[in-house]
Amino acid sequence: MSRDPRQRGPLTRRTWLLGSAALALGACDSMRPRQGFLGALERFNQRFQSALFNPERLAPEEPEDALTPPGAFPQYFVSDRVPLAPAGWALKVGGLVASPRVLSLDDLQLLPRTDYRIRHHCVEGWSAVATWHGVAVRELARLVGADARARFVEFRSFDAGYFSSWDGPSALHPQTILAYGMNGEPLPPEHGAPLRLYSGVKLGYKMVKYLTEVNFLPEATGGYWEDRGYEWYAGV
Repeated sequence: MSRDPRQRGPLTRRTWLLGSAALALGACDSMRPRQGFLGALERFNQRFQSALFNPERLAPEEPEDALTPPGAFPQYFVSDRVPLAPAGWALKVGGLVASPRVLSLDDLQLLPRTDYRIRHHCVEGWSAVATWHGVAVRELARLVGADARARFVEFRSFDAGYFSSWDGPSALHPQTILAYGMNGEPLPPEHGAPLRLYSGVKLGYKMVKYLTEVNFLPEATGGYWEDRGYEWYAGV
């Protein structure tokens, strides 16, 4: 079923540091995250977390017996029902790139593949484990010739306009992938088919499902929950 990240529980240590003040004050839907006192805290939190971030530190691999049982890994989407890919779905890749592309799922599966089994952390406080496979965003950046001025990467979805923008180092982390498989099978619709973002370095609401676009940009563009007051950086 669809789950609302506003039903949140304990936060990770990194998210708690400095950014917790904004979350504790509610950061309600009517308040933009970059205005006033909360906006100042948000910007300070981004700088602090960016300074802590190690682009080569990997999330630990989980043992196979840690896998969340089938059907128990929570689902999330904004639409009233599970979104289904439109006919002729393809991924549009653009922005500050030398060679914009439109890639089918077959095209993506020809690129070098990354596999891992890591823990998913949600802002609500729960966690779960699955095995994911797909293509690293850094491979996509190489393919299209992303410009060094593109310090941010935006991910857009066909799920009711859901989107998120990421800092470049997190987007290009070796464990940030465009996943087309889960637990050894094709990615199921309830978890973002045909393609979703997955990473070991961000909280769950940053991991856009039902992808339609990846844009390499000079500025951050916010996000579905971020524009409603949620922390933009959202590191784990």
